[in-house]
Amino acid sequence: MLKRSHKQSSVPILGWHEYGALPELGVSLIRIKVDTGAKTSSIHAEDLEVIKKGKNEYVKFTLHEGHRHKIKTISCQAKIVDRRSVSDSGGHQEKRYVIETSLILGNQVRTIELTLNNRGTMRFPMLLGRKAMEGFLVNPHKAFQLGKPDEQLIKKLRKG
Repeated sequence: MLKRSHKQSSVPILGWHEYGALPELGVSLIRIKVDTGAKTSSIHAEDLEVIKKGKNEYVKFTLHEGHRHKIKTISCQAKIVDRRSVSDSGGHQEKRYVIETSLILGNQVRTIELTLNNRGTMRFPMLLGRKAMEGFLVNPHKAFQLGKPDEQLIKKLRKG
């Protein structure tokens, strides 16, 4: 028999989906599906174009706040940190660009790896993978446990 602790956990608890922000990419609010089956986080990106700056490669891409409703189109650019073979839920492999960026969940900030791919037909524009949820617990019966991202943190971390 499992004993239940009556102590409050100091570990933040994620629901099966959450709100987040990617301030370095100009995204103030995005719906995220928490996916313990995915290792790396992923986001819906369109119009990918690789550019060279000195010895480094960058990728230009477009994100949409509001996802399928395309409330706001955001032009982004980020340094490519890797190209990685990723398996989708159907077992199909594809090479994806990997970038690093800051993610805000509630009042928590962390730097995460994010693969860029077409999630246009999916309900959520972003998946949060296991690497990004280290230090969190997940309650699959709940949603939006951390609330909306802290606006002061968004302003502080936003580029430009």
